[in-house]
Amino acid sequence: MNDRRAAPALEVKGLDVYYGHSHALQGVDLTLDSGVFSVVGRNGMGKTTLCKAIMGLVRASGGSIRIRGEEVTRLNPARIARLGVGYVPQGRRLWRSLTVDEHLQLAGGLRRGSWTIERIYDTFPRLAERKNHGGSQLSGGEQQMLAIARALLTNPHLLIMDEPTEGLAPVIVAQVEDMLVRLGDDGDISVLVIEQNIGVATAVSRNVAIMVNGRVNRIIDSARLAADRDLQQRLLGVGTHGTDETDVEAAPATAETAGAPQAERKGPMRIYVSNPVLPTRWSQPVPIARIEAAARTQSAGVTRLEETTRARREPVAARTSGPPVVLVVGTLDTKGAELRFIRDIVAGSGLRTRLVDVSTSGKAASCDVTAQEIALNHGRGGSGVFGSDRGASVTAMAEAFERWLRRQGNVAGVISAGGSGGASLVAPGMRALPVGVPKLIISSVASGDVGPYVGPADITMMYSVTDVQGLNSISRSVLGNGANALVGMVKARLDEQAGKQRDTGASLPAIGITMFGVTTPAVQKIAADLREDFECLVFHATGVGGRSMEKLVESGQLAGVIDLTTTEVCDLLMGGVFPATEDRFGAIIRGRMPYVGSVGALDMVNFGAPDTIPERYRQRKFHVHNPQVTLMRTTPEENERMGRWIGERLNQMDGIVRFFLPEGGVSALDAPGQPFWDLEADAALFRALERTVRQTSNRQIIRVKRNINDPEFTAAIVSAFRPLLGRAGGRRRVAR
Repeated sequence: MNDRRAAPALEVKGLDVYYGHSHALQGVDLTLDSGVFSVVGRNGMGKTTLCKAIMGLVRASGGSIRIRGEEVTRLNPARIARLGVGYVPQGRRLWRSLTVDEHLQLAGGLRRGSWTIERIYDTFPRLAERKNHGGSQLSGGEQQMLAIARALLTNPHLLIMDEPTEGLAPVIVAQVEDMLVRLGDDGDISVLVIEQNIGVATAVSRNVAIMVNGRVNRIIDSARLAADRDLQQRLLGVGTHGTDETDVEAAPATAETAGAPQAERKGPMRIYVSNPVLPTRWSQPVPIARIEAAARTQSAGVTRLEETTRARREPVAARTSGPPVVLVVGTLDTKGAELRFIRDIVAGSGLRTRLVDVSTSGKAASCDVTAQEIALNHGRGGSGVFGSDRGASVTAMAEAFERWLRRQGNVAGVISAGGSGGASLVAPGMRALPVGVPKLIISSVASGDVGPYVGPADITMMYSVTDVQGLNSISRSVLGNGANALVGMVKARLDEQAGKQRDTGASLPAIGITMFGVTTPAVQKIAADLREDFECLVFHATGVGGRSMEKLVESGQLAGVIDLTTTEVCDLLMGGVFPATEDRFGAIIRGRMPYVGSVGALDMVNFGAPDTIPERYRQRKFHVHNPQVTLMRTTPEENERMGRWIGERLNQMDGIVRFFLPEGGVSALDAPGQPFWDLEADAALFRALERTVRQTSNRQIIRVKRNINDPEFTAAIVSAFRPLLGRAGGRRRVAR
């Protein structure tokens, strides 16, 4: 199994395909390790034939196709699909008479996994609205959403998408592009995208393969292809081109060729139109001879398409490379002077800056990244952001900014200034950044409850004293302090990172452990047993504690997790004051992190003082922890509900999972002679977990006949955790 996971998602070698005497694919070589990989080319170059050959829909005459190391060249399409290959064909291929929901029900039974019909409806809300409409009643964009959703429901390891944005409106194209970027970022599915839209192809993939006359002519850095208009013209028929490079030998881009200037072309040019007749969704690829016949000659002085008329897209390589940059973000329509004041201080320190506008008024502003460009990252594009309802616009722009910021790979720090609206706009994006990246908001709301803005992230908030409305002696002082504080944080972090690169020593890997007062003895013993090999970070399970731990998981700063105390699920499901979010365990699922967990403190729901307890719970069993915290014992029915809820999330974890059930009680209060001792409630919890969880060699439920705080139980936890990270004991250390 490990060997298969280590193999490339797709490996094509020397692939030949004939249609009669026509040599459609000529020795194609292509490797997709993981993430998203784009293939572009003019009509008739063999792109769709490549997709069909991978899926077994056309017979390969020679060569090899391997999926996760397994040879599939001679397998039929059904066998290939069962191996975990999904296919979104050109033209969608939906049934006219079946409803959206019926399409999804048919696809949902092939392979179990994280993609369910409910998740599809969450990802594509428009499909949920149209679930009872037939295939023939959907718009082109809705049909494409359904075709993609149908493929995702098979829970593939490899997804083949043939022209996924063909014929779609720009807003829908932006949605598909964003979905592809998220699939690549999640890492669960590898995606091969066949595209003619250069903007989409370069935006979702770090490298792009160019097909010419049935061969992979070259594999090129997406940033170079996006910026080199001449290369697009010569190889892809975009605009005008004077030479045909169909005979150029396939060669990967190198450092020399990527930066080499293109020779200026003189003399007459040939203008090619890839589709001499307006295409429809049923059109066949136009023969090369017909394209040649429709070409015309024009002098060299052809006016090129202006940059301002093209969609402004950033290739992946441009987002994830280059020197570190500090983002100065805010609403430039109302806070322009203040934000530029901050920008000038940061830039004056020698740091590279970008001024980013997140205004919702639609007014143009001089900046590095416009509000219109940010809005394109929203699911409905600019139409979903710029509207008459200011509250809805702020929410939509915050979502678009968060999506945009997640795609930036060289952010050294972020700073913003504004009121409550400005803070609401930038805070979700800042929370999406890894822990450790400096984040600072200067705001008039910073003297109150900043929890809704900060959440589980390490955002620094500074009170502006006066409103952020114009520059004056006070605002200059506060804004200047904030700007210089961020400069200091950024430079210190960059120096620390440079020092770590030079340091050849070793440090302990960090792990996260969740704790509550009633599981403290267990956590203390586990941390003491592991401190020789791990840096143990303990998180108080008060709602934000679990979120903070999972934030570090998503930031890649934890090597593993001992989720001993999952009590936040109680408060989420029963309405307590320390609730988890619906995404509890989500970072573990997405990160495939080694996971050891338990049911710590699932015997209690947390409330405030006794007079704050909801009326519906007044007759229940309580324990007053202190004057401000009252604990309510959970019932068998509630424990069964929690067991199912947790079990469903454990089923979505692809990493190694060991989940422990302490038969002697789940907390210090749930023990013989203690106020919450209830064997029936605990048994309901354990039964629900064992019935819900699909146990495998990697995912196991383990019963221990001890209380969660007993040494024998903690010893079982430690013994299970060490092998997951390959650390059997002793003072071995690993380099970071």
